[in-house]
Amino acid sequence: MRQILELLERDAQLSHDTIATMTGLPVAEVSEAIATWEASGAIRRYKAVIDWDAVDEDPTSETVTAFIDVSLAPARGVGFDDVAARIARFDEVRSVYLVSGTHDLRCTVIARTIRAVSDFVAQKLSTIDRVQSTATHFVLKTYKRDGDAFTAQEADHRLPVTP
Repeated sequence: MRQILELLERDAQLSHDTIATMTGLPVAEVSEAIATWEASGAIRRYKAVIDWDAVDEDPTSETVTAFIDVSLAPARGVGFDDVAARIARFDEVRSVYLVSGTHDLRCTVIARTIRAVSDFVAQKLSTIDRVQSTATHFVLKTYKRDGDAFTAQEADHRLPVTP
């Protein structure tokens, strides 16, 4: 059953018939499993991965992506969960992870300008109780996201093999 989820994660447009063929399971079983996962929330949503640089012709519509590392003071009984949940509620925040290393949380933030990210950190994020420090890293170029490469494919220089 995990194989069904892995296939959907790679390509959400696969039909139930195609998934059944690829997994060797009956179509009815595949359809029932997917419906169950959708109803339970295991499948959150279906989405497309878009290379905005390839389609966006209006330079004023660009956005800024930043990774913000957050150091927290833990609280007894809840650790970091309450602060992570609070940060996740902001519209600018796309993801929040508990991480190992010098910081406790890593957030992905998307805004219209660098100034908007700066305002988010200064006015919203840093004012949350128990936030001790932040470190902001701006994305300059995306090479790969969600398993999809955003660079031109290299030409295949291998010689053709014939039987």
